[in-house]
Amino acid sequence: MKFMILLKADKNTEAGVMPSEKLLADMSRYNEELLNAGVLLAGEGLHPSSKGARVKFLDGKRTVIEGPFPEVKELIAGFWLLQVKSREEAIEWVKRCPNPLEGEAEIEIRQVFEASDFGAEFTPELREQEARMRAQLVGKGEPET
Repeated sequence: MKFMILLKADKNTEAGVMPSEKLLADMSRYNEELLNAGVLLAGEGLHPSSKGARVKFLDGKRTVIEGPFPEVKELIAGFWLLQVKSREEAIEWVKRCPNPLEGEAEIEIRQVFEASDFGAEFTPELREQEARMRAQLVGKGEPET
């Protein structure tokens, strides 16, 4: 089972305040623990919404809305993608996370859909196409920075 772990933003993440050296070290240790346990698939921090945009779809039209976005508590500051055996295991991993923000922080845990969740609408042809795309993704790896 895959779970997307979503770190909610706060006024500091939206202001672009960088984490302290101690928090970076604590988070690095936590991420390494996830990696060594074989459950970490991905994890990144996100720039503030002021550097982002949204695309709204309505009646066949696409409208671009430039950030920043006003509802700070509804925004995401970072994420992890974990592959674990259960929702309970995902919760246990998140409970071990250092507090990623100064003061109050909230981390949301959401299960990722798998092919079997879509039923008959996910035809054999669509499953094959999905498998080909996933194989291509696996070959890409992490780009150099």
